[in-house]
Amino acid sequence: MDSAVNTGSPTTSGSIPWWLAPAFFASGFAALIYQVVWQRVLFASFGINIEAVTIVVTAFLAGLGLGSLAGGRLSKRDGISLLRAFAAVEASIGVYGLISVQLFRWLAGFAADLSTLATGLITFTLVLIPTMMMGFTLPLLVAYAVKRNGNVGSSVGQLYFVNTAGSALASLTAAAFMMGALGESRSVMVAAIVNIAVAGLVFLLSLTRGESA
Repeated sequence: MDSAVNTGSPTTSGSIPWWLAPAFFASGFAALIYQVVWQRVLFASFGINIEAVTIVVTAFLAGLGLGSLAGGRLSKRDGISLLRAFAAVEASIGVYGLISVQLFRWLAGFAADLSTLATGLITFTLVLIPTMMMGFTLPLLVAYAVKRNGNVGSSVGQLYFVNTAGSALASLTAAAFMMGALGESRSVMVAAIVNIAVAGLVFLLSLTRGESA
């Protein structure tokens, strides 16, 4: 497997590099923690009604979709380091996560006297920005894996599986333990630390394995 990574030659097994699975599992874990906490913070700050729920859910789905499209385009550019691009996106999500709860609450106070439409646009934007970054990650890693194993279907399936598994574990953890024990701000801090740790590890791996494009 290592020789395939270093030389750029595709493998024949269809398996992704072993370390991509835990990295993307952790990324999915962090993403779902954000979703749970951000929904609670936004609903507490802006109110819970059918409009608010619709805006938040739409922003999550739109952000992931738009991010995936943009990430797919980025992954096709010549000369780009796919792993370093992924690491940069993960680090950016982590930084946003660290300031997100305070930012949401501050903007809620700012938007208190604004119209419903303006408040909805602010809420939509607050969620859209980080979820677009989350959407970048899958196409970047798929492109990297396909360069190594030459199998699109296997790469997509394995990466999507581990990311979804991470999200599922996060939903259980958040409901059963994290939110009650840590609260909103500390739960988001845990997710941000996970993102930044994944970014650092993947960046280091890109250096040690000679990944340049």
